Amino acid sequence: MKFRILALVATSIALFDGSALAQAPATTMNNPLDVIPDAMPFNQPYGAPIAIAPAMQLIATAEAEAKKHGWALNIAVVDSGGNLVAFERMDGALLASIAISQNKARTAVKFRRETKVFEDAIQKNGYNYVMTYGGDIVASRGGFPLIENGKVIGAIGCSGGTGSQDAAVCSVAAGMIK
Repeated sequence: MKFRILALVATSIALFDGSALAQAPATTMNNPLDVIPDAMPFNQPYGAPIAIAPAMQLIATAEAEAKKHGWALNIAVVDSGGNLVAFERMDGALLASIAISQNKARTAVKFRRETKVFEDAIQKNGYNYVMTYGGDIVASRGGFPLIENGKVIGAIGCSGGTGSQDAAVCSVAAGMIK
């Protein structure tokens, strides 16, 4: 038994003659957060808040898209200040997603970007600090800012399906605003 252990140790030493144990040169990964962009990202100015009539049109468009696929969603539209303007809970939509749809819309308008940006920051880049922003941030796709004539007039949020289902429906409605 002692002979086997000594043979194993000798073989290990022969295989790892020191060159294998030498460390590879350290590579420094550049932190993308250290990059200083020339222009401010997501710097859309806020505009006048979306009115009820166009908000209801967005809800109807989103609902039609969801029905086309057989998805029951909650759909919320907020104005440029994050205040709820219109909301619909489709028959059978998940109760927990009522608040989530509204918070997706609020996140999109407050930060002037799609909520998928936050999902990607956490899942793809490991930026877990995103969740320390506080408030009602939702780091899941399905929230879109509404930009009219270069200004953020509100946002739409959908919830109740998968994130990709929520985003697919909201993007159709958000695409109505030019």
